[in-house]
Amino acid sequence: MLSRRLIFIARGRALAASRADAATMSKGWKVASAYTQRAKFHSTNLLKAETVKVPQMAESISEGTLKSWLKQPGDTVQADEEVATIETDKIDVSVNAPAAGRITELLANEEDTVAVGQDLFRFEPGAVDEAAPKEQKPSEGAKETKDPSEPKDQQVDKSTPPPPSPSPEQIRKPDPAGVQEGTAKKEVKETSKPAPAPKESKEQPAPTPRVPGSRNETRVKMSRMRLRIAERLKESQNAAASLTTFNEIDMSSVMEMRKKYKDEVLKEHDVKLGYMSAFAKACCLALKEIPAANASIEGDEIVYRDYVDLSVAVATPKGLVTPVVRNAETMNFVEIEKEIAALGKKARDGKLTLEDMAGGTFTISNGGVFGSLYGTPIINLPQSAVLGMHAIKDRPVVVNGQIVIRPIMVVALTYDHRLLDGREAVTFLVKVRDYLEDPRKMLLSA
Repeated sequence: MLSRRLIFIARGRALAASRADAATMSKGWKVASAYTQRAKFHSTNLLKAETVKVPQMAESISEGTLKSWLKQPGDTVQADEEVATIETDKIDVSVNAPAAGRITELLANEEDTVAVGQDLFRFEPGAVDEAAPKEQKPSEGAKETKDPSEPKDQQVDKSTPPPPSPSPEQIRKPDPAGVQEGTAKKEVKETSKPAPAPKESKEQPAPTPRVPGSRNETRVKMSRMRLRIAERLKESQNAAASLTTFNEIDMSSVMEMRKKYKDEVLKEHDVKLGYMSAFAKACCLALKEIPAANASIEGDEIVYRDYVDLSVAVATPKGLVTPVVRNAETMNFVEIEKEIAALGKKARDGKLTLEDMAGGTFTISNGGVFGSLYGTPIINLPQSAVLGMHAIKDRPVVVNGQIVIRPIMVVALTYDHRLLDGREAVTFLVKVRDYLEDPRKMLLSA
């Protein structure tokens, strides 16, 4: 009997020891699993970290200036969200995040020159929680508890503990700092005496003359676009044999047509009917009759075109740009107005692409919106001519032997004398004038 009892006791102790070991091992695996998961998470992020490079901008653009960072290290971004802006000599290029994630490092500074393919910034892709963290409300225990029975001016916040009362020893002992301060004040009173005034020097400095107004100077680095515009304009001035011819247009018929149909066009097509569509259509018809005005010189050859890609000059805060209306000769008034309005909005918002400005066979520049009366526009190479519009002014003119007041616009055509002779240039401008003074002719020619 004794041997069996000993055997049972030994077996029970062994079973309890094995269970304890199993619990210890399980707890150890749980702790190890947490560390393993954390290490796995960090190693996965390191492996997933990406470096974003300066994107390809255009065939003729190899570098640009980093104008601004819109995100900083630690900021989260969504897919295709703009992170930086690069300024080139033609357009502003946006650098977007390839996926949702977090910015970890910026590899270039603002105003640095960056080349295509250069490392720009690093980020860790991953899901981004768009919900903003909610503000923590104060706990109920931290709320102010005031006794309503007490007067308002005597109500005290009972949630905050009262300041500790001073001990009897602190009351009995005098403050040594106060004693020292009192003695110091006495010493200052005893020793402070008015210092003797310094003797005035006999020789007084001559007073500096005051200059009215400010004479400050500010130097600002030219943007790449402004530098490119200056280069192109000077190149045109040096390369083309520019000559300008003028004419006057009676705008009565165009203004009457616009006044009669502008509300209807706005209601049906949601676009404003202006003067640009009439001038664009008149130029397209005149270019068909004078093809040299729509041509360009390439080397020792002249390239004639049977289509009209109309460049429209648009003033933006960064400079003058000329987006292109493709195949303008196939469009009617409303279609031209819609395209010009869309391109103008993109230009003002800085959203123009290189495709929007590439090419162009003829340019129209409307300085009249700024009040210009006369001007000589510069040719946009490699084009051969540019039409300048100006402000409309009432003037006395002779019509059928009588002096009448008519709205007159002076128009200017600057042309490259290497391609166009004076006869062709003047003929072109006269045809534009005739189409605008009687818009019904445009229907007959079309």
